[in-house]
Amino acid sequence: MGNPSGRVISGKEVAQHNSRESCWIIVHGKVYDVTEFLDEHPGGSKIILKYAGKDATAEYDPIHPPDAITMHLPPEKHLGSVDPETVLKVEVAVSDQEKERQERMKNRPPLSEILNLHDFEAIARVVMPEKAWAYYSSAADDEITNRENHAAYHRIWWRPRILRDVTNVDFSTKILGHRSSMPLYITATALGKLGHPDGELNLTRAAAKHGVIQMIPTLASCSFDEIVDNAKPGQVQFLQLYVNKDRSITQKFVQHAEKRGIKALFITVDAPQLGRREKDMRQKFDAEDPAEVTENKQQDKVDRSQGAARAISSFIDPGLDWKDIPWFQSITKMPLILKGVQCWEDALQAYDMGLAGVVLSNHGGRQLDFSRSGIEVLVEVVRELKKQRGLTFPNEKFQLFVDGGVRRANDVLKAIALGATAVGVGRPFLYAFSSYGYEGVDHALNILHDEFEMNMRLLGARNIKEVVPEMVDASSIQSHIVAVPGDRLYDSNYEGMQHARLREVESKL
Repeated sequence: MGNPSGRVISGKEVAQHNSRESCWIIVHGKVYDVTEFLDEHPGGSKIILKYAGKDATAEYDPIHPPDAITMHLPPEKHLGSVDPETVLKVEVAVSDQEKERQERMKNRPPLSEILNLHDFEAIARVVMPEKAWAYYSSAADDEITNRENHAAYHRIWWRPRILRDVTNVDFSTKILGHRSSMPLYITATALGKLGHPDGELNLTRAAAKHGVIQMIPTLASCSFDEIVDNAKPGQVQFLQLYVNKDRSITQKFVQHAEKRGIKALFITVDAPQLGRREKDMRQKFDAEDPAEVTENKQQDKVDRSQGAARAISSFIDPGLDWKDIPWFQSITKMPLILKGVQCWEDALQAYDMGLAGVVLSNHGGRQLDFSRSGIEVLVEVVRELKKQRGLTFPNEKFQLFVDGGVRRANDVLKAIALGATAVGVGRPFLYAFSSYGYEGVDHALNILHDEFEMNMRLLGARNIKEVVPEMVDASSIQSHIVAVPGDRLYDSNYEGMQHARLREVESKL
């Protein structure tokens, strides 16, 4: 059926198309014929058929980029507008569990009582939907690396300087030539709408206000263009890239990003296969797929039985190799950074191949368990690249970044002292917007700002260049059994791994 301009369809007519043979749905007041799309839908046909002949907007909105339906259906399937007075709406049943969660949301403390990033995590844990919490918080296998990422910072101690005029301290810096108000960036994390309806846009808006850089994830819930469109004029954004098995898709995406003004490309290299994130695997994934999966017809290859991460990652190429680097250099002029380097030998090879830098990262502890922390690898990389190539850090031509485990500005400054240009912060901002929306991210960045100011003064550093290796003692960084005081806030937020359990059996008595 065509799409006559201005055609208005009655709800009664739409309601007649409520079967697999003829399936119409309403989204945002528009009528779509999705009959031929049923079996292609990443979430399967069942969820669409539930709304056949009805208004599906409430179900559609939280888990789709706004342009998903218009992009995936040909124009002739856009049937027209619906007369709103005649529409049959679906009553969404709210479970007792969801009612309890909503009650907990009402009882959140005011933001003025959130004093640190740990507090956001504590609140998010009790107010987020269970599946969303499982996806955001989960890590690989026994989650040793996930915890080590944070614990590693506890093995680095300060050697502060005194009697320096620290009336004014400046902790701004440049990341790949672009100014940042703090030596950190918002690193890429997938599926923002699992935590909040505005998803990654919460981060875009807060990054603009605070003058920090957002790294856009390939697997964002919001569409790439929506995130870029919401940036303020002149706002700097980077892109994190999962490389598709179909290189033409990757090339198109990368070149589109460059045209839209993205300033650097961070190529994820630590995920040839996904790690076993068992908290997430215990939650069968039934939300929608991000655009990278749906747009490229990977739906039939999606494994939905073992959590969100498995369900959205099937397109990633395990064949990615060093020999692909020249190809990337040929398709874009953006600086290229490898994200997920875990030893000095690979950092050295990246330098020798002319890349702009590396992120020393283990994917937030979500890939290979017992990978070392990024901060530990940083010490090794700085030492060996000085020995092998005479490099000193921080280095404008080859920049080192670290992510994973950061909860305080104190952690960030340790990485800066040891040679990093900047540090990526991910989960804490997810927890901030999952519990408080944009205002949460805004407050989290205010907290970090205040922590930077205080720590710079107490260190005797008036600017980032004065945060130098001589200020830290990292001699215990490789000693994984050294005793340090425990972090009570972090430990109290950590949710232990679960065994498989017997199903509850109702008594027949």
